[in-house]
Amino acid sequence: MKKVDPHTAVTATSASAGATEVRDSTRQGYLPVALRHRPLHPAPPLTAIPPGGTFAHRRTRSRGVGVHGYASSTEQYLTRLRRIEGQVRGLQRMVSEGEYCIDILTQVAAVQSAIDSVALGLVQDHLGHCVVQAAKESDEAGAAKVAEATQAIARLVKC
Repeated sequence: MKKVDPHTAVTATSASAGATEVRDSTRQGYLPVALRHRPLHPAPPLTAIPPGGTFAHRRTRSRGVGVHGYASSTEQYLTRLRRIEGQVRGLQRMVSEGEYCIDILTQVAAVQSAIDSVALGLVQDHLGHCVVQAAKESDEAGAAKVAEATQAIARLVKC
């Protein structure tokens, strides 16, 4: 029977005759129990997880525009997204600590509002830069960008 002391990271094995073998965690090849079944190399980062819950793949088609519309506001968007990430971590903490349901729902509404604000800013930047640039190139390119923006907005307002 194996016994693991989580405070000292020493594993002791008891045989039926009462003998005990102790393995120190400093030995080569030793992994704590929690890490034994983890892959040695971390998985590559995911690009995005869409509302359906499956992983999105990066698009390979050309956008026709060299710089994204939000390029001048990248740091502002990243700051807002980091703040949202902190709010979501706070939600996780609230749930794990058993906070009052209404307090959690209030914070969920705040996170949704913050995400909506980021999305609205991205739509404005896309319309003001990407769609305008495409319309300057040709009527067909402009129409394609308007259709693409319309589909994106439809996904945002879908409940």
